[in-house]
Amino acid sequence: MSNPQPATATTTKVTPISGFPEYLPSERIVEQRFLDVIRETFELHGFSSIETRAIEPVDRLLGKGGDTDKEIYGVSRIAGEDSDGAKWGLHFDLTVPFARYVLENAGKLSFPFRRYQIQKAWRGERPQEGRYREFTQADIDVVDVGALSPHFEAEMPLVIADVFSRFPVGDFVIQVNNRKIPNGFYQGIGLSDVTGTLRIVDKLDKVGSDTVGEMLVASGATRGQADRCLALAAIRTADLSFVDRVRDLGVTHPLLDEGLESLSTVIGTAMAHAPGKVVADLRIARGLDYYTGTVYETQFIGHESWGSFCSGGRYDALASDGRNTYPGVGISIGVSRILGLLIGEGLVKASRSTPAAVLVALTDDESRDRSVAVASALRARGVPCEVAPSASRFGKQIRYAERRGIPFVWFPGAGETGDEVKDIRSGEQVPASADSWVPPQEDLRPTVTRAD
Repeated sequence: MSNPQPATATTTKVTPISGFPEYLPSERIVEQRFLDVIRETFELHGFSSIETRAIEPVDRLLGKGGDTDKEIYGVSRIAGEDSDGAKWGLHFDLTVPFARYVLENAGKLSFPFRRYQIQKAWRGERPQEGRYREFTQADIDVVDVGALSPHFEAEMPLVIADVFSRFPVGDFVIQVNNRKIPNGFYQGIGLSDVTGTLRIVDKLDKVGSDTVGEMLVASGATRGQADRCLALAAIRTADLSFVDRVRDLGVTHPLLDEGLESLSTVIGTAMAHAPGKVVADLRIARGLDYYTGTVYETQFIGHESWGSFCSGGRYDALASDGRNTYPGVGISIGVSRILGLLIGEGLVKASRSTPAAVLVALTDDESRDRSVAVASALRARGVPCEVAPSASRFGKQIRYAERRGIPFVWFPGAGETGDEVKDIRSGEQVPASADSWVPPQEDLRPTVTRAD
């Protein structure tokens, strides 16, 4: 009987899939800190957390996302079901599934319903800098039954200003407009294709005013109408003076009046509670069809070429069951977009690549239980730590800690009266007890700072 031959090892080349970001440990710490800030701030403002399923019926996703229809990832088959094609699709944002969630659970929710959601989404677009096929979003929305108070539209920028003020990324600006302003203005100058005009104007940051003007004329506007559209889009103020500047253009329409009044409330609230962080920018349109009122975009000052990292707006008819309509207002932070650019440009960094603040050294293999007991005592008081992987020379154990960024090394029984702990950055080594010693607060958890 012949002996079985050992299996031959094969080499498989591992290649990344573009558009699906994966972080190294230190980069993941940066991501977690950003997510912590977002979650904590959302909860400080009274938003409740929910999570929705990853898939929705394709027929619900289609038509809800403007130009995203062709970007939906279809799921052709779920175990146990036969399908001729893609019946389900991965959600491309969190607003559409949230609208469905509200309809399904309306009888169990308390309105106005304030929710936040931090989840992955998927979009089948060409990956490029800051844009991914799989990405994390962080959304807040306020939804009510029948009517939504306009003061919620003024609240959204205040929440986002609190979030971004806690990020170690420098200054930012939240740009705000109201869809009723361009809608009423375009109708007031005689343009009938309001939606088409909005989508063209929304390309200003990408192609510039000259090209947008040509596109407007090509779409049926006169040269004079195109110029007036560009004049409206050029208005940007940090105070209420935008109202007079719009009036100076000599256009009247009831919808325009409503939009100016609503945007004045948002800017006035921001001037009082988030001064210098919010501007009225009348070029902001947002391409998604379901927005009906205030719209938002957010940029980092000095990095405007990166575009918006946080956007959203008011919607009045996204969720309806035929009897009740659930209007809402929401805003979404593109977490992966922010981190991809900040990490890619080396603009933020974590103080270490591990949560551990302490490495408990091993004197020899026989003393491992003693080192584990020290680590357990430290963890019981909330001090993150790990035990050295092997009982090598102390110098090698210290270098292991240095490579991982661990600031302290604990030496059991190193002193005449017991244990000692060493700050390997300064070299200071002092007596310590695992029942009482704590590191400085700034060393207890990894910190994330700007890499200036």
